[in-house]
Amino acid sequence: MSVEAQKETLEFQTEVTQLLHLMVHSLYSNKEIFLRELISNASDACDKLRFEALSDQAMFEDDSDLRIQVEFDAEARTVTVRDNGIGMSREEVIQNIGTIAKSGTQEFLKSLSGDQAQDAKLIGQFGVGFYSSFIVADKVTLITRRAGLGSEHGVRWESDGSGAYSIENTDVQTRGTEAILHLREGEDELTNGWRLRSIISKYSDHIPLSVQMRKDDDKGKPTDEWETVNKASALWARPKSEVTEDEYQAFYKHVGHDFQDPLAWTHNRVEGNQEYTSLLYIPSKAPFDLFDRDHMHGIKLYVQRVFIMDDAEQLMPRYLRFVRGVVDSNDLPLNISREILQSNKLIDGIRAGSVKKVLGLLEDMANKEPDKYQGFWKEFGKVMKEGPGEDVGNREQVAKLLRFASTHVEGDGQEVSLEDYVSRMQEGQEKVYYITADSFMAAKNSPHLEIFREKDIEVLLLFDRVDEWLTSSLNEFDGKSLQSVAKGDLDLGDIETADDKEQHKKIEKEAKDIVKRIKKVLGEKVEEVRVSHRLTNSPACIVLNDQDMALYMQHLLKQAGHDMPSSKPVLEVNPSHPIITRMSEQTEDKQFTDWSNLLFDQAILAEGGQLEDPAGFVSKLNELMLDMVKDSDGK
Repeated sequence: MSVEAQKETLEFQTEVTQLLHLMVHSLYSNKEIFLRELISNASDACDKLRFEALSDQAMFEDDSDLRIQVEFDAEARTVTVRDNGIGMSREEVIQNIGTIAKSGTQEFLKSLSGDQAQDAKLIGQFGVGFYSSFIVADKVTLITRRAGLGSEHGVRWESDGSGAYSIENTDVQTRGTEAILHLREGEDELTNGWRLRSIISKYSDHIPLSVQMRKDDDKGKPTDEWETVNKASALWARPKSEVTEDEYQAFYKHVGHDFQDPLAWTHNRVEGNQEYTSLLYIPSKAPFDLFDRDHMHGIKLYVQRVFIMDDAEQLMPRYLRFVRGVVDSNDLPLNISREILQSNKLIDGIRAGSVKKVLGLLEDMANKEPDKYQGFWKEFGKVMKEGPGEDVGNREQVAKLLRFASTHVEGDGQEVSLEDYVSRMQEGQEKVYYITADSFMAAKNSPHLEIFREKDIEVLLLFDRVDEWLTSSLNEFDGKSLQSVAKGDLDLGDIETADDKEQHKKIEKEAKDIVKRIKKVLGEKVEEVRVSHRLTNSPACIVLNDQDMALYMQHLLKQAGHDMPSSKPVLEVNPSHPIITRMSEQTEDKQFTDWSNLLFDQAILAEGGQLEDPAGFVSKLNELMLDMVKDSDGK
């Protein structure tokens, strides 16, 4: 079937247009990075071809010598970056260049402030890629053909970055991609062989593929002969003592597609039953798609320095999905597939070893550089909280890395470790107490904390959405069980004195009638009404069963369309509170009924739950307020 050579002019996705404008203005002070990004893309394209060719050698088209070429034309004022990698079809060009195929784009754009220095950092979090070409070029021409397709399937793409691009089919004899940058005024320094070589040496020396430029003759003019200008050796395969910090950072920016330096890294060679090398990085900032369900992992798998696959999810658990880097095995077969990876003992061993290295790196950071670790926690703490439920074998080690807000410290900063908490536990205290809520203020001001404040018992304040999942999978730490202060019967253990317990029995006996009356009114709404020993200032609170999910989470899941198992809460009342005292004196049934329902609804709202009849609640509240006004006028 013939391919139509129709030329189309298409509009960029809105986000692309905004991003192009911002990059030209915010990253101009570091314009060299365009070459690093284009070479990284070219390297990835070659890696992808090598992987596909493992199962189909015909993809090489009789040219298995993968390479990247950079050249310039001073007269035409162009810089060209060319590779003989996988290439792109017409549809892939539109998908990969016409749109930003990442979630979080809108959030990213909303985060931009207009301050060039700060915006450059945010752009680094998002990833720069091909669009960085427009920092130095006022027009970019892309010529590409996907490996395995005929020459008539070549594609020519062109844009000045102002909001639209043209695309047409053209005859392309060789597979791969060629990006031709038509330089802006004032960028003539880039039409200089020495200048381009210095940029390649600075940013792309570590690329394990050959990056070539034309040799210069005696007069400094380019010849037809090509030479490799980078080291073209796998950086991770070199001894640690021979790799500089700058080289480690440069390699991270290549493998992590990041603009900023990494926070930390670990470089290891394992020998023995298995032989493999790993170079794993912790980014300094979280990507915008960290919580995307389709978020790709960041580990590249090599076998004997030959790239096998990108985003090898079998090499790192989901809660460590922010880790970037490479793993190079000497034992795996070159033709290994993703299906084989899922049930391969060698891969399981590599994964276990890599996880230990990352957790050890974070542990060292937490112990030796706590401020640096707090920076890490602010970026990645929520995904680390997925760890205890996902990684049972390392649950205790992950638990030590968790951080929380607490009643022991001011503010909503999550800085308290479980070890910190245990070290401050009172004599006789047997449990680690916590509360979950949908915000810091809701947790901090929960009525469930009243008795704990009175007795000066520390409570961890958990308010991230993931915390309900965390506490369902982390039941104990250092031999101490974790207990929600809002669930189950309150048991303070030996902290309570014999006098306290005797006083509780006395109060329960005296309040027996009011508790029975409230239970009769509420009926099937509640499992039980009982005297509270956790309230000192509030009239009532809702208490859930130990296995129940917090009310605010139940509400969120219901809104998302999930069926929730039916369960009834317990209403606890504080007999010493004036409202309960007044209710015990109330003889009129209707008023007592209204007050009982108001009390229950208020407790539901305080717990972050949803009322079945909010209008009825408001109506009863208005009646109560009106009665108060009448009483006041009467006086």
